[in-house]
Amino acid sequence: MTMLRPKFFLNRRGRRGFRRGTQRQSSSESSAQNSASSAVNRIFGLLLGVALFSLPLTARAQDTDRIDAQITNTPSPTYIIRNARIVTVSGADIDNGILVIINGHIAGVGANISAPAGAQEIDARGLTIYPGMIDLGSNMGLIEVPTGAPGTIDVQELGEMNPNIAAVWSINPHSAHIAVTRVAGVTTALSLPSGAVISGQAALINLLGTSPREMAVVPEAALVIDFPRIGGGGFGGPPSITPEAMTQRERRVDELRKMLRDAEAYGRAQDAYRKDPKSTPRPVTDLKLAALVPYVRGERPVIFRAEREREIRAVVRFAEELKLKPIIIGGSEAWKTATLLKEKDVPVILDSVLNLPLHEDDAYDSLYENAAKLHAAGVRFCISTGDSGAHVRDLPFNAGMAAAFGLPRTEALKSVTLYPAQILGVADRMGSIEAGKIANLVITDGDLLEPRTNIKFLFINGRQLPLVSRHTMLNDQFKDRK
Repeated sequence: MTMLRPKFFLNRRGRRGFRRGTQRQSSSESSAQNSASSAVNRIFGLLLGVALFSLPLTARAQDTDRIDAQITNTPSPTYIIRNARIVTVSGADIDNGILVIINGHIAGVGANISAPAGAQEIDARGLTIYPGMIDLGSNMGLIEVPTGAPGTIDVQELGEMNPNIAAVWSINPHSAHIAVTRVAGVTTALSLPSGAVISGQAALINLLGTSPREMAVVPEAALVIDFPRIGGGGFGGPPSITPEAMTQRERRVDELRKMLRDAEAYGRAQDAYRKDPKSTPRPVTDLKLAALVPYVRGERPVIFRAEREREIRAVVRFAEELKLKPIIIGGSEAWKTATLLKEKDVPVILDSVLNLPLHEDDAYDSLYENAAKLHAAGVRFCISTGDSGAHVRDLPFNAGMAAAFGLPRTEALKSVTLYPAQILGVADRMGSIEAGKIANLVITDGDLLEPRTNIKFLFINGRQLPLVSRHTMLNDQFKDRK
C-alpha cells in the first residue's frame, strides 16, 4: 500500500503547515487506509480520555487564566462603586466618590449619584480608582515564546513593503501574556507588527476577548514604518557611516517615498472613478496602495521607528514633505530635538526609559530624564515598555522611573493613561475617568505607579475580571512547596 507523505510549506502568514502528496491511490487502498485510520483514532481517543482523567487536578486546570467565553458573550452587568477616591486624570480627584458602570461604559462619576436599578454594589472604602493604563509600543498577542519556539512568533511578513498586512488578524486572544499584563493594571495595548520598511498596520486592543475582532478597539489604528537608517553608533561601537551605507539608505528612502506617492495617486484615481464611473476608466486594484490611502491623506497616524537625533530629524522632514501624520516611537535622543518636535507638533512614544544610554559617554540617567525634558519643552509624549508581551506588565515602573528623575507625578500618570489615548486619537473613548468613556478601570490600595501597590478590582469594557494569571496560578501552586 502506498502511503502519502506530508510535505511541509510556509503558508501566507509565514507559519509552517503541510499539504498532502499528489500521488493517486486505488479505491481499495483508500478504503483500507480509512479503516485503519478509524481504528487508530478510536484507540487514540480511548487512551486520551483515560490519560486526561488520570491527570491531577492542578494539571487539568492549567488554563485558569483564560476568560470563559460566557463572560464576554453575556450582557454587561451594571455596577455602582462607592466610597472610593477617584483619580479622573483629566480633572480634579474626587474623594469619597461614586462611579456607575452601565453597558460597559462609565454612566456617571461624582460625589452624589443615585444607584441604578439592579446594580451590583462594590464598597471601595480606602481604595483608589484609576483609568486603565495603555501601552502603545508592544507586540501583545503576536509573540508567545520569543526564543526557542519560532511557531509562536507572528510579527512580520516577507518583503520590504507590507502596508496591507493588519496585525489584528494575527493576535492570539489566548496568549498567557494578556492575563499577566491586565492584572498589573494595563487594560489596553497597541500591538505593532515589525520587520521590513513598511511593517504593516498596528491594532489597538483591549486585553479582554475571545477573538481578535472582539478585542479590537481600533483594528487598523496606525501604519508602522521602520525608517531606513545607517547602522552602528550604538553603545557597542562607532557608527559605520560609509558611502555605500549612505547610498543604500537613500535608495530605501526613495523606494518608500515612491510607494507613498503612488498611493496618493491611486487614491485620486479611485475618487475620480467613483465620481464619474461612466467616463473614467476603473483603476486596477492594488491592495498595498489601497491600504496606504488613509495614511497618505493624513486621516490616520504613521508610527516611525527612530532613536537617534539625525534619524528623528530625517523622519520629521520626510513626514512634512509627504504631508503625513507622524508619531515617533523610540526617541532615545528625542530631548535633543525637542524644539523641532514642539514646532511641528510631532508626538513621541518613549519605549526606552529603562534602557542603557545609546552612547558610552552619555550620562547614565539620560534616558530616565528624557520624558522630563520633553515635558519641559512642551512636546507631546507617552511612555511605553517597548516589550513583546512578557514585560508589558512593567509599564507603571517605567513611568515611575521617569517620575523619579524629574517628570511631575501627575504627568507620569497621564503618560500611561490619557496621553497615549490622545496621541492615537481615542481620548474620547478611554484614557481618563469621564462619563461616556469605556469602563476600563483599575481599583488599587495605593499609588498606581508604586511597585508595592496591590490591585483589588479590575474592569475592562465594564466587566469585572478575576485577578488571575499564569503567574498567580503558579505562585499558588508552589508557594507552600517544601
